[in-house]
Amino acid sequence: MQTWPGSPYPLGATFDGSGTNFALFSEAAERVELCLFDDAGEETRVELHEVDAYVWHAYLPSVQPGQRYGYRVHGPYDPENGLRMNPNKLLLDPYAKATTGEIDWDQSLFSYNFGDPDSRNDDDSAAHMTKGVVINPFFDWQGDRHPRTPYNETIVYEGHIKGLTMRHPDLPEELRGTYAGVAHPVIIEHLQKLGVTALELMPVHQFVQDSTLLDKGLRNYWGYNTLGFFAPHSAYSSTGTQGQQVQEFKSMVRALHSVGIEVILDVVYNHTAEGNHMGPTLSFRGIDNQAYYRLVDDDQRYYMDYTGTGNTLNVRHPHSLQLIMDSLRYWVTEMHVDGFRFDLASALAREFYEVDRLATFFELVQQDPVVSQVKLIAEPWDVGPGGYQVGNFPPQWSEWNGKYRDTVRDFWRGEPSTLGEFVSRISGSADLYEGSGRRPVASINFVTAHDGFTIRDLVSYNEKHNEANGEDNNDGESHNRSWNCGVEGPTDDPHVLNLRAKQQRNFIATLLLSQGVPMILHGDELGRTQQGNNNTYAQDNELTWIDWEHADQPLIEFTAAVARLRKEHPTFHRNRFFNGRPVRRAEGEPLPDVVWLSPEGEAMSEDDWESGFGRAIGMFLNGQGIRGRNARGERITDQNFVLYFNAHDDTVDFTLPADEYGATWEVMVDTAGETVGSDLKPESQLPVAGKALVVLREKKLVEEDTDPSVAASLAVLANAAGDLAGNAAPAPTMGQ
Repeated sequence: MQTWPGSPYPLGATFDGSGTNFALFSEAAERVELCLFDDAGEETRVELHEVDAYVWHAYLPSVQPGQRYGYRVHGPYDPENGLRMNPNKLLLDPYAKATTGEIDWDQSLFSYNFGDPDSRNDDDSAAHMTKGVVINPFFDWQGDRHPRTPYNETIVYEGHIKGLTMRHPDLPEELRGTYAGVAHPVIIEHLQKLGVTALELMPVHQFVQDSTLLDKGLRNYWGYNTLGFFAPHSAYSSTGTQGQQVQEFKSMVRALHSVGIEVILDVVYNHTAEGNHMGPTLSFRGIDNQAYYRLVDDDQRYYMDYTGTGNTLNVRHPHSLQLIMDSLRYWVTEMHVDGFRFDLASALAREFYEVDRLATFFELVQQDPVVSQVKLIAEPWDVGPGGYQVGNFPPQWSEWNGKYRDTVRDFWRGEPSTLGEFVSRISGSADLYEGSGRRPVASINFVTAHDGFTIRDLVSYNEKHNEANGEDNNDGESHNRSWNCGVEGPTDDPHVLNLRAKQQRNFIATLLLSQGVPMILHGDELGRTQQGNNNTYAQDNELTWIDWEHADQPLIEFTAAVARLRKEHPTFHRNRFFNGRPVRRAEGEPLPDVVWLSPEGEAMSEDDWESGFGRAIGMFLNGQGIRGRNARGERITDQNFVLYFNAHDDTVDFTLPADEYGATWEVMVDTAGETVGSDLKPESQLPVAGKALVVLREKKLVEEDTDPSVAASLAVLANAAGDLAGNAAPAPTMGQ
């Protein structure tokens, strides 16, 4: 086979329209062989003679897209000193842009014999190994551009490629569970209806099916077990795995961008699928173990594990850092994604032992002209000492706010002494973020996520029910801050069903009307249940896939209406934290930008925060001076709002505030479906049902055209009253 010297950059296999350049980093290697495979699996080996700065490279003018390949790396096998090279193990290129085939956990994939971890196994693994694929990088983007939705106007929807699409009756069967399925109009129209501006996809980097799960008849559903940081997961492709998955992924992004929806990837750069010292040799371990992994200093047979998965990527090494940054830039520039959510991001901040807020990785992101300009979201914890770092990430970053989740759950289930923290969380968590120069958008607010209960299960189960995972219900979080409303699991008790339906609306409305960036877990808007399983990482089946045919349609309409209310009123998505200082109104006395109200209609005093009504509070939002656009795109000055939260079991009579707050009020949202009113006067009584949230809007003296924020859903809600797909409950009132 004809071979030219080629170039050490870029790393990976790069087709230029004529031939392909191959480049692989390995500082520890003594020899490197490029292995090419034909359709019959026959292997051709090409030795790489050119080496520049530890990058082995060659250009093969005859190699075209679709070519399958891997590497064999020759060098010392000395595990005690961190060296694990074995040329009998075919290795996946860390920069492979596509992969084909799944590993089958054959003995040959391991560098030791089962039962004897100190032995050496020299069986050839090629027949059992995932191969890299040379791709055609050219694609007709048709003028595609990043939507770049302002952060404060963003609504994130955490979705899963299969979970979203596998059970949708209007999707062609061949598209279910694929990138093309997500790009289908029925999925996109649903996201648009909910006001979603960013689809956050659970891992789509090529990942591995764990042998322990396969032995139980289960599969890795979540995908937090990355093998290839540049390759879209091949099993999600409807068209093929010889590079077609790349084209299909790009087509999905283009389709979502065409309607203004951004794509955010959940990425797992903290560890890889090779596991601990007992794991297989698939890629990084056999290429340069010391460069890619954090090893135990006094015995380098073993791996540092801050992730709970057996290994941790070595972000202290320049080539590991380069791998991460090259991957991030690739997904932005070549795949057109709009942001990243970093799994266990605290692990990336560990340069030595402690979590370092200004670790090298974050410095690289800060100065990178590409990566620094997209949405960056941290899961701000890992499993190592001091790993819980909510509020401590650099100013460019937003964070999954676990404290928001916990506090909102506690408030609505009626836990005492949560009121003070509750108001901090729904007003943007200034106590966590303001001191570091950040804004409310630093807080990614969520009540539920893939890891834990769905919202429906949150109000239906006190305990986890994870028996299907095969671990005797010992896996998963046991302290869920959930409340089953009186009965564990399914019931036909109408009182319990009504309460559960109301609580779901409480969580959704609180989430969407809080300051910060709301994140909805896929299916929460239609009452998805996982039957009490709060750790469905291995449940790639109907337990986790959205059951579209039994969707709670009134809950969908409710979610969509509240999302429209948020979108059309910038008061609910402010750019800056509340400061409590007066805001000059057009006439009358100035009022603060936010006022916390007691049930008696007065501003809360210091003593009030400790009084007996600690489960009920009003929130006045001053819309004066807040500029935004209405549904027609016209610039407007926003209106005033009052939100009443009642987490008591019984009705609380709230007194509306004095006329300086507003002359006349109208009910926009009532999660209990009981309060109706369009001309509520100052200092009048407003009964708010137990476990309910009510939103009032100040009426304008001169009415504009019909406000579409809720009217469109009103008829559907009225017609569907009492039919909540198993959650029989009256539809909530949402009126003018």
